Amino acid sequence: MTGRLYGVGLGPGDPELITVRAARLIGEADVIAYHAARHGRSIARSIALPYLREGQVEELLLYPLTTETTDHPGGYQGALDDFYADCAQRLGAHLDAGRTVVVLAEGDPMFYGSYMHLHKRLAHRYPTEVVPGVTSVSAASAVLGRPLVERDEVLTVLPGTLPADVLAERLGGPDPAAVLKLGRTFTKVRDALAETGRLDDAWYVERATMGGQRVAPLKDVDPNGVPYFALALLPSPAQETFIPESPQAEGPGEVAVVGLGPAGRDWLTPEAQEALAAATDIVGYGPYVDRVAPNPRQRRHRTDNRVEAERARHALELAASGARVAVVSSGDPGVFAMASAVLEAAGDFPGVPVRVVPGLTAAQAVASRAGAPLGHDFCVLSLSDLLKPWEVVARRITAAAAADLVLAIYNPASRSRTWQVAAARDLLLEHRAPQTPVVIGRDVGGPEESVTVTTLGDLDPAVVDMRCLLIIGSSTTRVTGDGVVYTPRRYP
Repeated sequence: MTGRLYGVGLGPGDPELITVRAARLIGEADVIAYHAARHGRSIARSIALPYLREGQVEELLLYPLTTETTDHPGGYQGALDDFYADCAQRLGAHLDAGRTVVVLAEGDPMFYGSYMHLHKRLAHRYPTEVVPGVTSVSAASAVLGRPLVERDEVLTVLPGTLPADVLAERLGGPDPAAVLKLGRTFTKVRDALAETGRLDDAWYVERATMGGQRVAPLKDVDPNGVPYFALALLPSPAQETFIPESPQAEGPGEVAVVGLGPAGRDWLTPEAQEALAAATDIVGYGPYVDRVAPNPRQRRHRTDNRVEAERARHALELAASGARVAVVSSGDPGVFAMASAVLEAAGDFPGVPVRVVPGLTAAQAVASRAGAPLGHDFCVLSLSDLLKPWEVVARRITAAAAADLVLAIYNPASRSRTWQVAAARDLLLEHRAPQTPVVIGRDVGGPEESVTVTTLGDLDPAVVDMRCLLIIGSSTTRVTGDGVVYTPRRYP
């Protein structure tokens, strides 16, 4: 008797969105098969990992090519046809031996998935079952908080690989649409949306429900670095009818200045989540507002990073008219962020209550990744000289260095400020040994996280940018053989 073939949908990325049936079949299977590009890393396997068990046979189905050219006599399609024929033969050998084979498929197996090519070759020869999964389109709608279709609307799903003129033609109507497989096609898709006058209504969703999830208005997205697992979504236009105006209550509302922590939802405190959930209006620098999951009942006010005073007054004016406003900041709002600006402006709005909701700071996040470099006395300092002269910055660096304090340095560099890191290093070297440990944390908690441990003497300013935070050790800070950095609580 032959084995049984299952094409199992894993959903959009979160292992908890795998169906109960899919989880059971994965755990019971004799053979687990999954696709991967030439690097060998399989997203499908990583999603299914919590449900795998010891002793299962794994079949890695390694694509011979993705976007590159080939010298195969049948061209690109010929190379893939031979690949799927070989995969079907390998899985057929297991099925002939009576083994149960589960082929993992991201999203739904029959929705732009590779499994369907194996299904065509094997389903007529062996008992086969397809287990559906949550699609990326459904996940994108869910994380965006906006309905896909309503009543008689028609949802159009398009691959971004279509020609530009076809995309523009299909996107020309008023109905909802989703465009998949962005990656290298992003600019073409964006241009088609602009041509049809729908760019302002389009949303960008990247890695929905996964660790690196990102949601933003599509027009604000930088084309560089857009991954394959991203899509463009034009949600139901009917939902616009239900976005409320800010409430006009008799008394004032309130302003909560909310710290979002250094990265995603995992770094958000329950108090901050509650403040965001209760808000009628979200106010902040654009990228920080984008980190808050969209909610159709809330109004979102995205502003430039250089208008803190205006942003604070706007939030207070909204609250004075009865709105519950959440002003969002990365990290902690009281550390080089919006709490000071709001409280300063609040003097002109005596009836509006303001509260500050703390968040995990970038310094704490970087320190935790390195070990415990902030274990003793430390100071926090910004290298930016936009709001204070460099002479003040230099004087404070020297004072902290002479006092043998660990330094957590924010805003070390930007495109226009390129020399301050080297200047700060030289000032510190007047009081610290070249062997003093230095931690460089970049995008901690985000998809491009990196933590580097070096020394003050070897610190290269060229590797430091605005997304970095530096921790400069004191004379007692130590680095273990495993690269863990800590500052003892006892002082010699």
